[in-house]
Amino acid sequence: MNVFSDPANFDVYVTGFLWILKLTIGGTVGALVLGVLLAAMRVSPVPVLRGFGAAWVNTFRNTPLTLIIFFCYFGLYATLGLTISDNLERNNYWLGVIGLAVYTAAFVCEAIRSGINTVPAGQAEAARAIGMSFRQTLTMIVLPQAGRTVVAPLGSIFIALAKNSTIVGTIGLAESSNAMKELINANGDVVIPIFLVFAGTFAAVLIPSGYAFGWLANRLAVKR
Repeated sequence: MNVFSDPANFDVYVTGFLWILKLTIGGTVGALVLGVLLAAMRVSPVPVLRGFGAAWVNTFRNTPLTLIIFFCYFGLYATLGLTISDNLERNNYWLGVIGLAVYTAAFVCEAIRSGINTVPAGQAEAARAIGMSFRQTLTMIVLPQAGRTVVAPLGSIFIALAKNSTIVGTIGLAESSNAMKELINANGDVVIPIFLVFAGTFAAVLIPSGYAFGWLANRLAVKR
């Protein structure tokens, strides 16, 4: 295709998807860590922690991601002065990662909590009977089994996160949606081919990822 045979245009295309990859990795790590902590809070015997976890999930799960990304930029950065990097593009990246992580963590939490509920209660009771603490029971007995049952739901969540990463373009990061808009503005006569290339790239990466998570879920499924 003539548009992408131009090195400058191809560089815009590649750079856009590299930012999507970085956002997906950063958001996934942040969401997984935060989601596990929230799930632990939601099953904690401490009422305050359970309430905090429930409030977090209900708040962020019912708030549009665009508003969260805007708050990270206009609230945390522009108003409160939170600066993670002196480089504007890198700073926008980290603000995007924060927004993606806190939003996606609510869904990760509920997926993990559903996995925790599949573990027979007798196993936790047996662990407590031999003197294990709540933290030991959760990390050594419950979570390892729960994790095997939620591979497929977590895969769907992280695939959605990869697609949601394009929203970070609203705060100025040159990710794929902004790259596509830039190429379309410069090449208005080939709008459909440009769109098909970008859409096809997402499909070529995410469809096999979905099958991979499905295969892994079947491989790790707990046989009861």
